[in-house]
Amino acid sequence: MTQMNWTSRLVAHARLRRVRRRHFLVMSAASIGGVLVYSLDHKVSRLVAQPTKTFKIPLRFFTEREALIVAAAASRIIPSDESGPGAREAGVVIYIDRQLAGPWGRDARRYTHMPFADSAAPEFGYQGAASPQRIYREGLKQLSGFDRLPLSEQDARLVEIEQGVFFDLLRRNTIEGTFCDPLHGGNVDMVGWQLIGFPGPRMSNAAEIDKYRGEEFRPKPASLTQMTRKPHRPSEDEAT
Repeated sequence: MTQMNWTSRLVAHARLRRVRRRHFLVMSAASIGGVLVYSLDHKVSRLVAQPTKTFKIPLRFFTEREALIVAAAASRIIPSDESGPGAREAGVVIYIDRQLAGPWGRDARRYTHMPFADSAAPEFGYQGAASPQRIYREGLKQLSGFDRLPLSEQDARLVEIEQGVFFDLLRRNTIEGTFCDPLHGGNVDMVGWQLIGFPGPRMSNAAEIDKYRGEEFRPKPASLTQMTRKPHRPSEDEAT
């Protein structure tokens, strides 16, 4: 083997290792109270809060630095306060990461041919050329170092970009991740549903009509998997 061929193989191997490098979001268990962790084979496990422990959540799209920025930004859009937990506790960053890594993030189901329009009427929805993946990659460059800023400065930075496509998408995804079914990676422990009193996808309330007649009925939230008692494959895990 020639020296040139050997060098080329080393360079190719190094590039492959970089492509395969896994990214993780390292978080304090005490900061969220518990989290659903999705492995590569889509099995789910829960990590319970222990104040002195941290854990790694495998990321599918974001780098570690990007995930920290998104987590911080989402927590300013839906903050934790006296009314209850917010986007951080709901695991919104994991929801967004999973969506961007799936068909939606790659624009697999959107009409993506010309003509494009960056300022289409709201009723037509987003009409630009960039995919959600590209919007996030470019948008996060505007927020470099965001997670290390004081909260007042974080709010000011978000105000600066709030009229753009990236912020509009981030805001929408933050709301989705807070109130989605937990199988999508967000709404951990159904904290979003508990916050607004949503019971989950109940199939029928017929049995409770007479039992609670004239009384307030607030069932404990239950996810789709809990209600049907069988696993469901999230749309972001579907092949394209």
